[in-house]
Amino acid sequence: MNKQTIKDINIKGKKVIVRVDFNVPLDEKLKITDDIRIQAAIPTIKYLLDQKASKVILMSHLGRPKGAEDSLRLNPVAERLSKLLKEPVLKLDDCVGDAIKKAIDKSKERVVLLENLRFHKEEEANDAAFAKQLASLAEVYVNDAFGTAHRAHASTEGITKYLPSVAGFLLQKELEYLGGVINDPEKPYTVILGGKKVSDKILLVENLMQKADYLLIGGGMAYTFLKAQGKKIGKSICQEDFVAKAKSLLAEAKKRGCHIELSQDYVVVQDFEKPKAAKIVAGDIPDGWEGLDIGPKSREAFKKILAKSKTIVWNGPVGVFEVDAYAQGTKELAEYLAKLKAKVIVGGGDSASAAKKFGVDDKMTHISTGGGASLEFLEGKTLPGVAALKNRETAGVK
Repeated sequence: MNKQTIKDINIKGKKVIVRVDFNVPLDEKLKITDDIRIQAAIPTIKYLLDQKASKVILMSHLGRPKGAEDSLRLNPVAERLSKLLKEPVLKLDDCVGDAIKKAIDKSKERVVLLENLRFHKEEEANDAAFAKQLASLAEVYVNDAFGTAHRAHASTEGITKYLPSVAGFLLQKELEYLGGVINDPEKPYTVILGGKKVSDKILLVENLMQKADYLLIGGGMAYTFLKAQGKKIGKSICQEDFVAKAKSLLAEAKKRGCHIELSQDYVVVQDFEKPKAAKIVAGDIPDGWEGLDIGPKSREAFKKILAKSKTIVWNGPVGVFEVDAYAQGTKELAEYLAKLKAKVIVGGGDSASAAKKFGVDDKMTHISTGGGASLEFLEGKTLPGVAALKNRETAGVK
């Protein structure tokens, strides 16, 4: 990774503003149901405190508010963060303005959490004046929010125009792991792709087939590929507009020597709400039946390829894993991946949720904290929040 990190600069005595990703799930009582994103930011925060930063000012969004919504305030986050850090956290009621600046300067607390950035429409608009206001709160900017690095917002891209800007430990870790599977993966290299839509993964398939030895395709997107092969798919999900594209991707992969393994048998139902009537079919799916999971033959075929792989990227479940009756394929693959000695990178989003559901999240080499960001990075796109940070060779911060 050629970006400067917090270890490359002197932050002693300086106010440091950090973009974190505290977009955590809340229940009806506004209690946090999963604090993994807060935990992921702790190493960077603690390092800045250990290096005697005068203040560590944290900023994040939460949800998709329309103006200031009490249900999307960051108070629950401040409470959980304080417990994890084992020290008080000052939570402010806004993120910009003279009153906020004065509150930070007067605070006895070393850690300050600003209010939800998206209470201001200027955040997502990457408004220059808003970005400058955020920058005025500190002397150094740290981006440790990989989950928002694919967005050119005021707190991820705009602010870098006004402050020395470097990566935190989490962002560094994400770039090193994901960059490794793009630039120099140990072979054999296998990618598991799932999810609903082919359209969401076309760029990913095109980019990864240039490096991968195997692409294992399951989930809803598989049925568009199967139809492209001339298979009957019943009433399974299919993007008709992308059948021709799927056919060309299959041909292109063959030319490149990348083997695409599609599901060959399926758990099918006539009525989604009646899983007890499910059956397993191989080959063509009968009319009126819908595929919702890969079958036992497909699971074994996938495992056979995974067993000989040295690098594995998993992006997308291979069935409707949220419903136990249709989760067996995803569950078996997740548990199998956990046993392998290979480097296993999980691309965030639903894959990360599945790994957690089946109790193997701590056994993967790396689970990305950014579903959309990891997808775009693996597609080969430039992430604005990363591009805006100082490169090592040009950095001159002291």
